[in-house]
Amino acid sequence: MARICAFLAGLIIVAAALTSATPLAADEFSSSQKSAIEAIIKDYIMKNPELLRDAINELEARDKAAEDQARNKLIGDQQGPLYTSPYQAIVGNPNGKVTLVEFFDYNCGYCKKMLPDIARLMQDEPDLRVILRDYPILSDASVDAAQVAAAVRNQFKGEKFWEFHQKLLGSRGPVGKEQALAVAQSLGADMDKIAKDMDAPTVKEGLDESDRFGHELALNGTPSYVVGDEVIVGAVGYDALKTKLDNIRKCGKVACS
Repeated sequence: MARICAFLAGLIIVAAALTSATPLAADEFSSSQKSAIEAIIKDYIMKNPELLRDAINELEARDKAAEDQARNKLIGDQQGPLYTSPYQAIVGNPNGKVTLVEFFDYNCGYCKKMLPDIARLMQDEPDLRVILRDYPILSDASVDAAQVAAAVRNQFKGEKFWEFHQKLLGSRGPVGKEQALAVAQSLGADMDKIAKDMDAPTVKEGLDESDRFGHELALNGTPSYVVGDEVIVGAVGYDALKTKLDNIRKCGKVACS
């Protein structure tokens, strides 16, 4: 409906231009002029209804092109925030030649299912750099867990954070603030510092960044992955991800010709 309204607004402008030597603003038309313009538009649309379809298709094509451009820019910039942001954890080989970005939710059952596969990839691929990006879209409890994880990242890096991540994501039942704090405490985190860091502005900045990335990448669920120039949504499994990583090493793309 919004697209149709935009199209009609455009027709009004055209009709106004045709009926007046000097273009006028909408509120400058008299009632009789407005009625005449509306009649012209209605008659033209009734005789050429396919114009609405064509206009909407063109708008959708332009929107899609803009989305693709934003997505490709985000993925293609290896020095950009998707790969260098301070609001995410890097595990595996921090200097690895191949990068896998995972968007996850600590309450996502499919993310839990993929956890052993990601761990296996890290073990089998010594040059694999894995970026863990909190994308808490399932519940308020998921947001709470992500906030704790953001505070934990200030203390735990690399293997230590991976241990926290595995233990929390691999836990049974709902995950929220209480469960995330318990895991952090069990691993020896400074709980006073975590409480303080959770309230830092950077925590919200990180979650806002994740939300923005998710929209730019058109993510509609978790887990989601970025491998090379491809966005993958869903628990595709070890073999599918490994094939794409192997192809990147082989030809620089996720699919070699």
